[in-house]
Amino acid sequence: MQGTLSKLKATLTNPIQYQLPIGDQLINLNDYFGQEVTLTFTGNIYCCSCGKKTKKSYSQGHCFVCMKKLASCDMCIMKPETCHYDQGTCREPEWGEANCMIPHYVYLANTSGLKVGITRHTQIPTRWIDQGATQALPIFKVQTRLQSGLVEVALANFIADKTNWRNMLKGINPELDLKQSAQKLIPQIQEKLDELAQLFGATAIERLDEEVVDLAFPVEDYPTKISSFNFDKDPSVTGILKGIKGQYLIFDNGVINIRKFTSYEVSFSA
Repeated sequence: MQGTLSKLKATLTNPIQYQLPIGDQLINLNDYFGQEVTLTFTGNIYCCSCGKKTKKSYSQGHCFVCMKKLASCDMCIMKPETCHYDQGTCREPEWGEANCMIPHYVYLANTSGLKVGITRHTQIPTRWIDQGATQALPIFKVQTRLQSGLVEVALANFIADKTNWRNMLKGINPELDLKQSAQKLIPQIQEKLDELAQLFGATAIERLDEEVVDLAFPVEDYPTKISSFNFDKDPSVTGILKGIKGQYLIFDNGVINIRKFTSYEVSFSA
């Protein structure tokens, strides 16, 4: 089986069910736990946007030209508080309207400990699964990506906004009381919330009272030491599949971040 890689597809069940897209085919990875799996990079990379062959992948699967012109590759995607749509400088205004000028959620999650994050309303629970969160709690609903970024930045003064991916893969994240965390954190940013309400309107930021979502990942054994596979250094990855968490395949001899190698052409065998 051979084709270009795309990020893992996941379904929120107990445990989470994963599929590996290779070209137009989907491989049900949960069926392969305990088996030896081999992924081999052919040396070809094809842009996930225009399909042209590229020597190097940019912004998770794009060629250089697409990376420079697509709004989905702009820096404001990584730092939403820098959104410049209102300045009329968005690379693709229609894309911005469809993806940024829509409801977003600010959430607390337990990945490698407590963190804050944001996501479009259409990406729940996918975003939490991709981050390897074992618990998640939406705390605010806002009208745009910019607003979500500004709230996230305010909360990031008190808690992490990034995941320690090594600890996440080792399963080092004891259960947390996310509701209690929210009750402690929100008063600390109330002044900022009031400021944003004056700027964007009283209804722009909605406080939520949701239940915590628990996520169970299909991992038979968590590694105690993390060793990463890299197709750019070694085209062949072989090992006993022990589990999957976030976008990582966990083998008995290392891990690989599938999303990092989006658009790489690989063959799969087991």
